[in-house]
Amino acid sequence: MAAAGAGEKGAGAVSGAPALEARGLTCGWDERADVVRGIDLRVDCGETVCVVGRSGCGKTTLLHALSGLTLPRAGRVLLHGEDLAGRPGRVSYMLQKDLLLPSRTILDNAILPLVLAGEKKASARERAMPLMERFGLAGCEDKWPSELSGGMRQRAAFLRTYLMGNDVALLDEPFSALDALTRVDLRRWYCEMASELGIASVVITHDVDEAVSMASRVYVLEGDPRGGVPSRVAGEVVVDHAAGGGEPFELTDEFLRAKREVMALLG
Repeated sequence: MAAAGAGEKGAGAVSGAPALEARGLTCGWDERADVVRGIDLRVDCGETVCVVGRSGCGKTTLLHALSGLTLPRAGRVLLHGEDLAGRPGRVSYMLQKDLLLPSRTILDNAILPLVLAGEKKASARERAMPLMERFGLAGCEDKWPSELSGGMRQRAAFLRTYLMGNDVALLDEPFSALDALTRVDLRRWYCEMASELGIASVVITHDVDEAVSMASRVYVLEGDPRGGVPSRVAGEVVVDHAAGGGEPFELTDEFLRAKREVMALLG
């Protein structure tokens, strides 16, 4: 996520290429068996796409390969047109839990990526302060994680992820620990914020409503890697969030249509 002064595209980046793309991606838990096979996926700048699949289908394994943490057995992962294989740290990766350090204030948790990269604490705090309001954290700078609600803690985790300085974010079920109402509000806020800042996001989820409400495209995985059947993309559902005018999107015919398509692909 491209924070000011950080996260520039590489010199060899291909103009007009998707922010992140998988072509025929195949990867596994070890060298003996494929978990996902032949995955084609792309996400553009400012776009949010979701990957949906049943538990154990290899969603997190796919995310590890997209992040560069694991080498694919076949296929390619491209970041702005450049090969990402074996080059971790060039996309931001956010796990399910906020993982805020209880002994640091919210601001000091947020600036941790900058400090670890060698920036002086005072400079990092100065850079992060103007972002506190944008991320809904104004007035929370000196609070401890234990003093905030789950939704506010997750906002702090999103800010920390943003300050990693990359313009592509991989999110592994980032809203699953929140209550239903907070989850709805936060995912709507995240999509608006990511679009505004040009962040390309790949969100892993098992929640069909969440996927359809967030994504412009939903990739559906099917397979049973534990049973020896590698997962593949069963289909891609395009979602038109402009449909329905000013009505809440979850109440529109377009939401129901897209949800039915995703459910049909899941079987």
